[in-house]
Amino acid sequence: MIGLGLVLLILGLVFGVYVLWAIGIALLVIGAVFWLLGRIDRPVLGRRRWY
Repeated sequence: MIGLGLVLLILGLVFGVYVLWAIGIALLVIGAVFWLLGRIDRPVLGRRRWY
């Protein structure tokens, strides 16, 4: 999710498409939150691991 967010963020900046840029930032933030919660071994929505 973090990787997809970065790709969309870069594509949005390069092509000047605000929607891709906004979706990229949202996916980046959500992915970072899930990654941090997984690192502290806290289950998210009933799942301990997100693959």
